[in-house]
Amino acid sequence: MNEYSIGQVVFSKSGRDKGRAFIVIQIENEYLYLVDGDLRKLSKPKKKKNKHVQKTNYIIESIKKKIEDGVELNDAEIRKSLEPYSPSSGNAINEEA
Repeated sequence: MNEYSIGQVVFSKSGRDKGRAFIVIQIENEYLYLVDGDLRKLSKPKKKKNKHVQKTNYIIESIKKKIEDGVELNDAEIRKSLEPYSPSSGNAINEEA
């Protein structure tokens, strides 16, 4: 099963952003719109094919609820939500050979 959810934390598997954590803010067929509040802000989310991201079981419920309810988010909230998934926390994706 290859389903994604709004508010889900994913890691990039390819591209210059490889290994970075993102939050899914929109799903459109096989494309996900991703933000991290730093390189990819809410004003310009990254459009990435779902096969180029590694899915996690983490869904940030507060972000999901705000998106679903149409409440305005800001980039600081996104950055703060992704802090536990940064490379320095030890939860980031390992580079595979």
